[in-house]
Amino acid sequence: MIFIARMTSILARAALWTAGIGLVLMTVFIAAQVFFRYVLNDSLIWSEPASVMIMGWFIFLGAAVGTREGYHLSFDVFLYLLPDRGKDFLHSISDVFVGCFGGGMIYYGTELAQKTAGNTIPSLGISGAFDFIPLVAGGVLVVLFSIERIIRRAAGLPTARFGETELED
Repeated sequence: MIFIARMTSILARAALWTAGIGLVLMTVFIAAQVFFRYVLNDSLIWSEPASVMIMGWFIFLGAAVGTREGYHLSFDVFLYLLPDRGKDFLHSISDVFVGCFGGGMIYYGTELAQKTAGNTIPSLGISGAFDFIPLVAGGVLVVLFSIERIIRRAAGLPTARFGETELED
């Protein structure tokens, strides 16, 4: 389990770096578009669709890492009244539902990608399926990280929760 935790930690770190680089890149593209439009009186036709595509990557990769680190949505008021064993059970139920949501992201994202594969994004010249690949990739990571959390908890290992320090791998 320790090996798997280390591998998913590396994967989460890579996803977070990719998301961060995407955020910076999107900011540069938008700033360049503003400069070109208002200073040079010209327009970069590719900057907006490229920025939206990059935004999909950093949103879905960041959300997947948030799942691993315990930042996904949850109702925790009731958890304060339960013993630790009950809390662990309800956290695992939550992880099952989050994993199922990730499965839906994979399934419906793949459907959308297949349906738009024949379309071309005019300003970028690439398939419309590229708009939905971040949804599928994020879903795969959400499922993987949810499974990791459930297995860690079953093995008696700690899992990250909102507001706690970083998870030790």
